[in-house]
Amino acid sequence: MTSTTPKHGQLTNADLHTAKQPAEPGARIEGNRLIELVERTPAVHKLRILTLNMHKGFTLFNQFILPELREAIRSLSTEIVFLQEVHGSHKQHEQRHATWPTTSQYEFLADTIWQEFSYGRNAVYPHGDHGNALLTKYPIIRFENVDVSIGKIEQRGLLHTVLKVPGHDEVHAICLHLGLRESHRKQQLSLLCDLIEQLPPSAPVIVAGDFNDWRKRADKILARCNLREAFINEYEKHAKTFPARWPLLCLDRVYVRNATTHNAQVLFQQPWSHLSDHAPLAVEIHL
Repeated sequence: MTSTTPKHGQLTNADLHTAKQPAEPGARIEGNRLIELVERTPAVHKLRILTLNMHKGFTLFNQFILPELREAIRSLSTEIVFLQEVHGSHKQHEQRHATWPTTSQYEFLADTIWQEFSYGRNAVYPHGDHGNALLTKYPIIRFENVDVSIGKIEQRGLLHTVLKVPGHDEVHAICLHLGLRESHRKQQLSLLCDLIEQLPPSAPVIVAGDFNDWRKRADKILARCNLREAFINEYEKHAKTFPARWPLLCLDRVYVRNATTHNAQVLFQQPWSHLSDHAPLAVEIHL
């Protein structure tokens, strides 16, 4: 697995407009005009986020619905979107589907709403690649894709994106999709804690994605790095998200450190119930 270097969209939030610039993984951009403008805007203390395993833009029954998915995500007015199973490219699908985008799936979804995005390419094959992506209305300072693959069968990564949110030095957003084997997940959760323990102690951290933790073992491990889960905090139980039409398993999660969660929701109604095999989670994060 390799880190990718996607071209960012316009480096601006909803109120700031500057020219397009490329960004290298790990590169810092605090010195540019956008960061200076953001630092002079009023502090932001509430973020609305969405996390979704988007099944590569296909329904449970393999109908391609990426344009419909884009409209549904737009309707929520979220500031940060965490996506799993996102295609960077796929030559065969491009030839088979007339509505397949001319850009990557994450660029297509971001469009003009989320002017910045990051992508962590995990699985690479002859006709394409897929991984995790993050869309945001706030400037990206830097990002990296941390390889947490265990063995050679499943390629997994932690997409770690550092955001410049007004009023905060750094907000850390980690998008992930963990392995199917419990022994692999245990190691990957430990690697996630290793990453978080290296971050500034007071920095807000948001971790969201598909944990595949159907046996509900993650919380105990993640307590080591002071992560708290949104639905446990609010309802004392994890959200059921899979399969989307008849949710039975608690696979998708939102964890935070140095922040609080509110109004946590599972979006299982139409149109979400047929846009992926997972139901999305929508949560307010208070910084």
